[in-house]
Amino acid sequence: MAALLTISLSARYGAKPDVLREVEFSIAQGEILGLVGSSGCGKSTLSLAILRLLYLKHGEARGSIYFQGRDLMQLREREMRELRGKEIGLVLQSPLASLNPALRIGTQLAEAWRAHARTSKEEGRLAIRQTLETVSLPSDEEFLRRYPSQMSVGQAQRVLIGMAVLHRPALLLADEPTSALDPITQVEILKLFADLSRRLNLSILYISHDLLSVAAISHRVAVLSSGQIVECAETAQVFRNPSHPYTRALVDSIPLQTLNELAGRPAAKGAASGGTL
Repeated sequence: MAALLTISLSARYGAKPDVLREVEFSIAQGEILGLVGSSGCGKSTLSLAILRLLYLKHGEARGSIYFQGRDLMQLREREMRELRGKEIGLVLQSPLASLNPALRIGTQLAEAWRAHARTSKEEGRLAIRQTLETVSLPSDEEFLRRYPSQMSVGQAQRVLIGMAVLHRPALLLADEPTSALDPITQVEILKLFADLSRRLNLSILYISHDLLSVAAISHRVAVLSSGQIVECAETAQVFRNPSHPYTRALVDSIPLQTLNELAGRPAAKGAASGGTL
């Protein structure tokens, strides 16, 4: 299957050593690739680099980012502004911090729509209502008039996901999207991502420090350690036979019963107990 996104890049902040060192991977259309690594390993730097927003953190990236046949590193800022939010969506970690507390939800969704669409107000309202229904949220006027503070964290995260897929992008960058949620809501959001990928043929780069959530949603898993991809394989393969010592340490931290379910193999002796990364 042809790659939607192919990356080969390094990144750094100022004169400091590279945070990302020749990171290489690709994502196919409709694929969910889980990117897992400990805090500070460069995961969020990678998502900012893909969007060409690393300069906001006084960083710089080198290399190539081919998306739908175009090298994003060669595009002008005007072209990137047209692409962000329309062809590549972004979901961040904290929904309540990402939404504007002073604006109603309907207003924020309408602004997101107008940023990339030249349609009538009625067409915009229809697109917003359809998207809210897609992410299992109410689409009535009462809900649209709410402020972020009047919603649960789970509802706010669904609003953010709705904004991210409002224009039906080809790629979604999900950067620690469940870390602020309770366990039950985490499961619901993971199911939502999987459903959106299937229904919209949406590719997702799912970034997390939580190996179990990555395993639950991803077709393949890439492991980032010290700024480099040390392993990238199908999810079952990573749990069945991890090839890198860092990956083996992560897998050994998973409870035995959970590991067997993820790996799809008979129970075996000798696994260590533990939890997430």
